[in-house]
Amino acid sequence: MRSDSRLSRMLHALIHMDRHDGAMTSEHLAQMLSTNPVVVRRTMAGLRDQGIVRSEKGHGGGWALNRSLGDVTLLDIYRALGDPRLFAIGLADDDPRCLVEQAVNAAVADTLSAAEALVIARFGEVTLADIAEDFDRRFAAVMRGEGAEA
Repeated sequence: MRSDSRLSRMLHALIHMDRHDGAMTSEHLAQMLSTNPVVVRRTMAGLRDQGIVRSEKGHGGGWALNRSLGDVTLLDIYRALGDPRLFAIGLADDDPRCLVEQAVNAAVADTLSAAEALVIARFGEVTLADIAEDFDRRFAAVMRGEGAEA
């Protein structure tokens, strides 16, 4: 199963957008993310619908943040992306009448539900400002010659 990197890619794009002077075009974002501008527009539309970004038309137009980084959590972005599946692990449905399969599915479902609740709760605690501050620390360390490349 292919992993879904939309959350991390959008977080990446939003931090860049915050640091960019003016709106960023879908083409610019697509180049940065190594994807197609259509994919960027489709994904950004979900963020726009949630009030996280806005689209600006005309010369110098593109996508811009609509809220401050401190007002947007990972959970906001996750929800705007349509609540993508968190785990690749799933339940078996080969023979729903099999009592062993039912017992296994119950145990796995309970465990996955608990894990998902923890992840969702943590997503609600982390803001884009937290990520940007971490980036700033890492960048400053690199500039001082203390870390890897930015």
